[in-house]
Amino acid sequence: MPSIKKKLNTAVLVSGSGSNLQALIDAEANGVIQSASLSLVISSKADAYAMERARIANIPVFYIGGERFEKELEEKLREFEIELIVLAGFLKILSPEFCLKWEDRIINIHPSLIPAFCGKGFYGLKVHEACLERGCKISGATAHYVNHIPDGGKIILQKAVSVLEDDDAETLQKRIMREAEWQILPKAVEIAAEKLLKEGENGKHS
Repeated sequence: MPSIKKKLNTAVLVSGSGSNLQALIDAEANGVIQSASLSLVISSKADAYAMERARIANIPVFYIGGERFEKELEEKLREFEIELIVLAGFLKILSPEFCLKWEDRIINIHPSLIPAFCGKGFYGLKVHEACLERGCKISGATAHYVNHIPDGGKIILQKAVSVLEDDDAETLQKRIMREAEWQILPKAVEIAAEKLLKEGENGKHS
């Protein structure tokens, strides 16, 4: 009989509607993600619809707010034996200490082709507004590792998307989500998880 493939327990951190979380849930169900198991969802906002998506998918989900966010997050990561973290529409900035502790184990999706329109202050519609203001003809999304510099970690995958003449920030945002973010984030999760498994560096964090 074939051996059962090891999977990394993976947490997804969210703050909004959870469209990228849904892409991950669907990708795991469809076999695109085979090396990671979506084991925990943490929301920084109590009313984020992403929490409902997690409940529908039977993934344990918790809201953590306030100044104790990282301390309580660490407790949940230990409780669920998490080995990989995915930031999917997550709007808090993690501390340099946290990022160092989880080096090469946190990935993020950003709605531009890094290094364009990234870093502090570039999130959500602000990214697309800046892109349109500059007159860009191409935008897209980037999946990357997270380090102490906002959007500064090593790039895993990028995908370009055309900017159309009649685009506004919302139409561009939706196209980039559909044509880039939802496509490359699940693949990036699989790449990161498979890499960790191959390297044998999948010990539990303490």
